[in-house]
Order: sequence, then C-alpha cells, then structure tokens
Amino acid sequence: MANTGVLPFVRGVDFTRNDFSVRRQISQCGKLHDRVQWLKLDRTNLKEIPKEMGNLLKLEHLSLTRNHLEKLYGELTELNCLRALNLRHNNVKSSGIPAELFHLEELSTLDLRSTEGLDKVKSLLVLNLSYNHIDSIPNSLFINLTDLLFLDLSNNNLETLPPQTRRLANLQSFILNNNPMGHFQLRQLPSLLNLETLHMRNTQRNLNNFPTNLDNLTNLSDVDLAQNALPKVPDALYSLTNLKRLNLSENEITELSTAIENWQKLETLNLSNNKLTNLPATLCKLATLRRLYVNDNQLDFEGIPSGIGKLGNLEIFSAANNHLEMIPEGLCRCGSLKKLNLSSNRLITLPDAIHLVTDLVNLDLRNNPELVMPPKSVETTRGAGIEFYNIDFSLQNQLRLAGANVPAPTPAQKSFSVMKIKNAMSVNNDPSKDPIARKLRLRRGKRDHEEADQDQAKILKGMKDIAKEKNRGPQRMKKRNL
Repeated sequence: MANTGVLPFVRGVDFTRNDFSVRRQISQCGKLHDRVQWLKLDRTNLKEIPKEMGNLLKLEHLSLTRNHLEKLYGELTELNCLRALNLRHNNVKSSGIPAELFHLEELSTLDLRSTEGLDKVKSLLVLNLSYNHIDSIPNSLFINLTDLLFLDLSNNNLETLPPQTRRLANLQSFILNNNPMGHFQLRQLPSLLNLETLHMRNTQRNLNNFPTNLDNLTNLSDVDLAQNALPKVPDALYSLTNLKRLNLSENEITELSTAIENWQKLETLNLSNNKLTNLPATLCKLATLRRLYVNDNQLDFEGIPSGIGKLGNLEIFSAANNHLEMIPEGLCRCGSLKKLNLSSNRLITLPDAIHLVTDLVNLDLRNNPELVMPPKSVETTRGAGIEFYNIDFSLQNQLRLAGANVPAPTPAQKSFSVMKIKNAMSVNNDPSKDPIARKLRLRRGKRDHEEADQDQAKILKGMKDIAKEKNRGPQRMKKRNL
C-alpha cells in the first residue's frame, strides 16, 4: 500500500490468505482508512487481535475465520459499530472471551465456538455455533436472546435443549442437523410460532420423539427430516399447509397418506431412499409442485399415478433405481418437464409421447439394458400435435373400419377432417383461459359482427331496390293505358 493508505471511498478490504504471522505484515491494517465498514482476515495465520484494529471505529463486519486465535482480548471491545463477528474455526477458549464483547450494543451476529458469556447478550439476531464439540446448552443462554431470528446448532454433540428454548418466540430458522438427540422429545418446538425453517437431519427422529401437533406453526415452509428412522410421515406434518420444501429422504417410509393434498404450496418434495411401492393419487393435486425426487425406492408402473400429467408445473421428476418397466403416458403431458431421470430401472420401452416433451433438456436412461426407444415419426415437428399419431377420425374411415363400402375420401375431404381435429384440440385446450387468446377472440368477434352488419345492410338495400323496381312496373303500365 502507498503511504497515504487506502483511498477514502473504499468501504471494505479482503486480506484472505495473506500471511499476517509476521508483525510487519499486520501493520498494513493500520493504514486502512477509519471509514472502512467491513474487513476479512480469514486464513491469515493470526495468533492475536492486531492492535491496529482499534483505529477502525466505523467497522461493522469483521471475519477472522480459520486462524490461530486463542483469546479475543485486544481492540475488539472498542468497536462500538460492530454488528457481525465471525470467529469460526479458531482455538478460542471461554476464558479468552472478554465480557465487554457482549456489551456491544450493535452486535447482532456472532459466530464462535464457546457459549460461555452469551447469556449476557441481548441484541443478537443471528447465532451460529455449528461444527463444534458442544455437549450441552446452558439454561441461561436463551433467557435474553428473545430477538434471535437465526440459530444454527448443527454438527455438535447435543442430546437435548434447555426448556428456555421456547422463549425464542421470534426465531425463524432453527438448524439442528447431525446431533444425537434420540431421547429428546422436542416439546419446545410448537412454541416457536414464527418458525419458517426447521432442519433436523440425522437427529434420530422417530414417531415417538416427534411432536404430535404442529398446527400453531403456520409459517413453517422448509422442513428437513432426512436421515432419520421414520417408518412413515409424521401426522403432524400434514397440517403444515404452507410447506414449500420437504425433505424426507433416507428414512424407512413405506407409504404416504392421501392427506398430502393439504400441501397446496409445496414446490419441492424429496422422498428418495425410502421403501415406497406407490405414490397416492392425491399427489396429482399438488399444482405448485416443481421438483419430485423418488430415487431408490420400490416403485413400479402401477406405483406412479396415471393422473401425474396434471402436474403442469413439474420441472424435475427423478425416479432412478426403482422397478419401473414403463412409465405412465401422463408423465409425458407435464408441459414444464425439463429433467427426467429414469436410470437404473427395468425399462422395456417408453410411451411414444416422449418425443412430444419439447422442453425436456435432460433425459437420463442409463442402466436400462432392455430398453427399446419408441420410433420417432419423421413427420414429428414442434407443434405437430395429434398428427404425430397418424390417427384418422373421419366418418368415412370409421365406416370403412366397420366394414362398410365407402369411396376413398378426396384430398379436400382429408384436409377438412384434419381441420376438424385441430379445431377439436383447440376446444379441449380451453383457450378461454388464455387472456391473450380471449382478447384476439373478442376483436375477431367484433370484426365479424361489423362485417355481418355490413352484409345485412347490403341485403336490405338490394331487397329495397327490387321492391322499387317491381313497383315501377305497374306504374308504367298505367301511364301507357292513359
């Protein structure tokens, strides 16, 4: 850096992976302008807090991850504007945390290892204590953290949570993944009324230690219960009408209730690595579903509902490693389908309509040794529609199939039959629901009405002219007789 330091308009500097183990290098921090608002010193081999840090009075965000810090005594307690402090992956011990650090009024995000002293904090909004060796949470920790919005306790050795957890009335995200909580009943959960995200992957959940009622959690939209011991979907989950993402993969689920139709806002459903043999027909009522994963189950052709084509927003259907010999033709009617994974099944063939899935980007059919793809008609083009099937619905053809002696249709009749088929398809597609088509139809109707009025006026005029001409004839005869 130049002797003048960093330019005054710079508001943040990233020193990541610079070697600050040499004292001369640390002095670079002293050249920073006092208006710097964020600073990253990750992986810089720091062993102590640089005293130069005390000059950064406007500093709001400080990251010191993956260093060799054992204590935080130094200049941090002077940074009254500090809002976020990330000290993950250091060697900080409880005795190395100054009590004054928790008195910083603006401090709202703290990511460190120890929980000692956190009970003195009142303004925290985000608390991340993941990837540590925490065995227990002090009862006093959550007494003052009533404003907490995000809490991550994942990847620790927690077997239980303190009763005071129910005081976190404003909590929106609760991450508990990878903790041995097999004997914990989770009774505090229904009290977290503002909860939106709940991740409990690999926490030894089963039907006995999962709450029986979650009706109060009306905001809960993201639930992860993967890698547990659930033999079926807990009944309490079916009451979560605002669910958007649900991960139940790697459990022991054998069936789904028809009550899944309650998930009318669901967008992602992951049921992979279970023991499912069929999917309920009510799955087809999830109009908002975009991603469905059922890999590594025991599904066959009968196990997929024939009405699956009603899922008009489905973009991903992944059913690898099942017992599928065929798939319902309805799956090819999912108009938004972009990714179809049917690898490692027993497929013999696919519906002819697979060639009509025009938006399909990724089709995975690996490891289906007996698969024979249906032939693709040379006439098949984008938008060819029913002509792809070469079906003749004309009356002459139907009579001929019935054994009647009917002359071959002329080319004009053939084209008229095709036109009738296309018109019938357009009716079935119900264009009245398309606002653009409706506008065009109204304009066309108005124009046709005007043209009809003009034609009627011409006809009336012609009739009047004929009537006048007829009246003139007798009048001429009278004149001649006179």
